Amino acid sequence: MDYKKVYESWLNNEFFDQDTRDELKNIENDENEIEDRFYQELAFGTAGLRGKLGAGTNRMNQYTVAKASQAFADTISDMGEDAKKRGVTICYDVRHKSDEFSKITAEVFAANGIKVNIFKEIQPTPVCSYAIRKLKSIAGVMVTASHNPREYNGYKAYGSDGSQILEDIAVQIQNYMKEYDDYSKIKRIDFDKAMDEGLISWIDDSLIEDYVKEVLACTINDDVDKKVKIVYTPLNGCGNKLVRRILNERGFENIYIVKEQENPDPDFTTVGYPNPEDPKAFKLSEKLGEEKEADLLLATDPDSDRCAVEVKDEKGNYQFLTGNQIGSLLTNYILTALDENNELPEDGAVVKTIVSTDLIKPIAKSYGVEVFEVLTGFKNIYEVANEFERKGKGEFIFGFEESIGYNYKTFVRDKDAVNSAMLISEMTAYYKDKGKTLLDVLDDIYEKFGYYSNEVQSIVLEGLDGANKIKRIMETIRNNPIEEVIGLKVKNIVDYLNDDTGLSKSNVLKYYLEDDSWFVLRPSGTEPKIKLYLNVIEKSKKESEIKKDKLKDEVNKIIDKID
Repeated sequence: MDYKKVYESWLNNEFFDQDTRDELKNIENDENEIEDRFYQELAFGTAGLRGKLGAGTNRMNQYTVAKASQAFADTISDMGEDAKKRGVTICYDVRHKSDEFSKITAEVFAANGIKVNIFKEIQPTPVCSYAIRKLKSIAGVMVTASHNPREYNGYKAYGSDGSQILEDIAVQIQNYMKEYDDYSKIKRIDFDKAMDEGLISWIDDSLIEDYVKEVLACTINDDVDKKVKIVYTPLNGCGNKLVRRILNERGFENIYIVKEQENPDPDFTTVGYPNPEDPKAFKLSEKLGEEKEADLLLATDPDSDRCAVEVKDEKGNYQFLTGNQIGSLLTNYILTALDENNELPEDGAVVKTIVSTDLIKPIAKSYGVEVFEVLTGFKNIYEVANEFERKGKGEFIFGFEESIGYNYKTFVRDKDAVNSAMLISEMTAYYKDKGKTLLDVLDDIYEKFGYYSNEVQSIVLEGLDGANKIKRIMETIRNNPIEEVIGLKVKNIVDYLNDDTGLSKSNVLKYYLEDDSWFVLRPSGTEPKIKLYLNVIEKSKKESEIKKDKLKDEVNKIIDKID
């Protein structure tokens, strides 16, 4: 792709609006910026689109969003007239341009004769998944960049099951996108005109009421200490209304909201990087928590599909719990509570991703529950539930991934921070009745099953040079396998791109060591980074942490030597 020629074509083509051309004119002397904006098209993967806002083929803007929507519309049109009548469901979050992009998406689908159902206001991602299923839509779009910095936006694509699309559909959409280098070929109809013609409809508020009922029905133990003190922050995102409502209707009496982060703010002024995986996002929550002597701090990300937690340690300081720790706690609590209530299904299953902690395996085994492992992404987690339904055998109980994504049951087929916030609050109250904090329970789990130490390291490599470096790292380690690390021999290597694993092909390498520790290398599908995942088990917390840190250091040294 000759980025200079593409830049010139955008700069000089009056099809693109004046604001776009002015923005491009302002960078005419910045070769690096021109290259970064035009060296590639935004790729449409199973996570849809994700990129910085701005003019260019490698940016999120009205033209790239329309192009993706046209390709998605073509893919749906191939499914026939019934698919077009079933239509699509569209939601959006608090970010800059999200409302605009959702309407552009609706205009393109409507112009292609595809019925559109769209929300009037911001909604969490799990509501989008729920609405697709409830309305029996053939597909859906959630305009969000999840937890990315404020400069980003994104476009998540969903199938009729309410899960994000799988690889085959993503490839079909990507192929159709290649046919629209001429953006003027993209079909659009004015939003208001399409509304008048019945091609676009607002989604009724009753759908939210139905969702709330489903979440509240996920209550396992209602008889818990409702006086537990909870601090909640939506991080200026979509979670405020629904998380607060659910916790209130669940009967929790002491809920405190971080006022500075209560209302939507596309600039995320109070936090900068609105990722609750980063403990720094809890700064204001900790301050309020200390003031209110809170038992639990909850934070949801901007589109409210992921939920993070902090709890007080024995010294009275708030301690961040990782996604692996919360996933293990929830697995243990849900199975314990269902078993106590005689509601544990005989053929129940818990699903985790290949990069998430192995701790849930012995937990689930102790309850006779099978654990399934899948590639990263909740689309893969819920594919297990879909397969159970196709076969008429097996019952999905709970799924999680280490990146603070969890869900209980199947009425939403994506991560759900609203449901998770309720269950985490219930779990905290349940154990408080027994005189225990979540840290106490975690220690009990470690004592019983072993000390698992997990970590995820993100190595950020931006731009074209970064993308090439990530490619070289994976190629080098794939072609020159590591044989020994921290004095332990490599027992097995799984190459998810080339080996027959029974899963979809994915650019992931997993190394198992002779003591059953493992590490994984995986390029991110949504951000310019390569991720290193570590899983170590030892007899004590200290030994486990030391071994994990050594493993991390040695793998990093191997990566650093790759030019």
